[in-house]
Amino acid sequence: MRWPVYLLLALLLALAGCDNMANQPKRKAYAVPYGEPVHWPPLPPHGIVARNEKLKPPGPPPVTLALLQRGQQRFNIYCSPCHGRDGHANGMVVQRGFPQPPSYFEKRLEEAPNQHFYDVITHGWGVMYPYAERVAPSDRWAIIAYIRALQASEKATIADVPPVYRAALK
Repeated sequence: MRWPVYLLLALLLALAGCDNMANQPKRKAYAVPYGEPVHWPPLPPHGIVARNEKLKPPGPPPVTLALLQRGQQRFNIYCSPCHGRDGHANGMVVQRGFPQPPSYFEKRLEEAPNQHFYDVITHGWGVMYPYAERVAPSDRWAIIAYIRALQASEKATIADVPPVYRAALK
């Protein structure tokens, strides 16, 4: 005789838990959040890519002092153990018996396009493993800018230094 009471109690609890979900607050797919500018036709959210759209890595940013400083910092962390801080392929790992990578001052690498360096950092080359998951794309471009600065500094002369700064070199 108790099971009808329990059944009735369970039915009442189930009905009390039901709510008209259509009346709950929600964000509709193309609703514009309060305070946001209205674009028509609606723009997809940032970072959304169509199924068949090919992803293009962003191109190199303009070279600034901040970019070179960031590149030097990232180079010293990720590249200098093998390539050395000066880029001559004499890093600490090489001094302890690891295969020597190419020097950045080889003619082949001085003439290589920036995209070559980007691809090598991303996918690896020879015994160098890929850094795609370790180095962000923006930092890859910063490292490339710093490598180009190293290459330019190798051939620099006193005449390349502005006269204002020449006294500090002596």
